[in-house]
Amino acid sequence: MLSGRIMGLDIGNNTIGVAVSDLMGMTAQGVTTIKRKSKKEDIEELKKIISEKQVNLIVSGLPKNMNGSVGPQAEKVIKLCDYIKEETGLEIEFWDERLTTVSAEKMLISGDVSRKNRKKVIDKLAAVLILQNYLDFKKF
Repeated sequence: MLSGRIMGLDIGNNTIGVAVSDLMGMTAQGVTTIKRKSKKEDIEELKKIISEKQVNLIVSGLPKNMNGSVGPQAEKVIKLCDYIKEETGLEIEFWDERLTTVSAEKMLISGDVSRKNRKKVIDKLAAVLILQNYLDFKKF
């Protein structure tokens, strides 16, 4: 296993949900939701977290279409990830994130979280689910 942590990202048009694994690569914890400003500022935010948490691999959710094809949203994510890779030198793996936000929403509703508060944490929780699914998959 790698030494260091794995960062999970849920990249949207307005926000980036961020999660990070524990050192053993067993569990994912939510870190923050970055409000997107500019590509440069978004990357600077990510670099701070990468440095602080000693991240050495990034897993980004890839929002494929329901039929598995790569649509315009997934292309935007791939483009931003190419830029992140250039700027950080870290490898980036993609994880199919279809329905992750739906799962996050259901978890928050079942936890009785108000709509207003759900908006604040849904992207971070989606990042946790993306990373946790990836970690669980890699264990086998």
